[in-house]
Amino acid sequence: MRLMWLRTLLLMMALFACLNGAWAQTYPLRPVRFIVPFPPGGANDTIARLLAIPLTETLGQQFVIDNRGGANTIIGTDLTAKASPDGHTILIVPGSFAINVSLYKKLPYDSVRDFTPVVMIGNGAYMIVVHPSLPVKSAAELIALAKQKPAEIRYASSGVGNVTHLAAELFNMMAGTKMLHVPYKGGGPVMVDLLAGRVSVFFSTVSTAASHVRSGKLRAIGATTAEPSAAFPDVPPVARTGLPGYEVSGWYGILAPAGTPKAAIDTLNKATRAALSKPELKGKLLAVGVESVDTTTGQFRQFLLVEMKKWDKVVKTLNITAQ
Repeated sequence: MRLMWLRTLLLMMALFACLNGAWAQTYPLRPVRFIVPFPPGGANDTIARLLAIPLTETLGQQFVIDNRGGANTIIGTDLTAKASPDGHTILIVPGSFAINVSLYKKLPYDSVRDFTPVVMIGNGAYMIVVHPSLPVKSAAELIALAKQKPAEIRYASSGVGNVTHLAAELFNMMAGTKMLHVPYKGGGPVMVDLLAGRVSVFFSTVSTAASHVRSGKLRAIGATTAEPSAAFPDVPPVARTGLPGYEVSGWYGILAPAGTPKAAIDTLNKATRAALSKPELKGKLLAVGVESVDTTTGQFRQFLLVEMKKWDKVVKTLNITAQ
């Protein structure tokens, strides 16, 4: 009886391995829906469209962009969480995915249980830029001035609860400073007032501030990432010039619904990493301020958990909520 049971188990395992292998060889079976939780245009949409081209060529099925913007990415993200977990629906997510889990008291999905990490695409570099009238040229000098003049330095954000806001508040927390928050509705209005000197500091994406820094209208005093931005290699990381351990990146990645077969996840991970290794795509991503990275599924999963923990602390300490 025991021998028969063992034979049955071995046969089932062999059959499962064969089916999984065959499934992996035929995936994708039809066009893949690539959900972008933003309207057309903007970084997320651009990145998804750039990636869809090599993924279509490599995997032999069309990767179709489906823009589902609204509610700070929640609409498109929820749509993905509830999609059939067969590998034919994937989602591009920005850094706000790791913030929303703490920022919103009631999300229609579970940010950990309802998704399977596929791959990290890259980091959208941020840097601290200041109006030239502010007499600082490094993160250390900004910290010193902010402590000397508490609650006098005004920093802008492009919205309550987004990366430009929380990056500055993480800086305040770690440095023991009290720069004042002035929220705007988008990066465009921020730049108008920053260039006019009505606010002094902005934790900006590289792509947003690049032309103003190069023209001398703004001064870049530090990169928020662990390494200097490829676009501004002479701007040192904040962590090396006044605030050890500080790191913020506007990253981008791909998720699939929980329960998506491992073979599909592995295929997508391999194909995406291969595409990201090509100089042509690297260059196109750099043009929109994104530096590609190479990660396994496990590495991306661990990165997400670390990001969620980091932003949860900031959101709870500041008692920030969004409804």
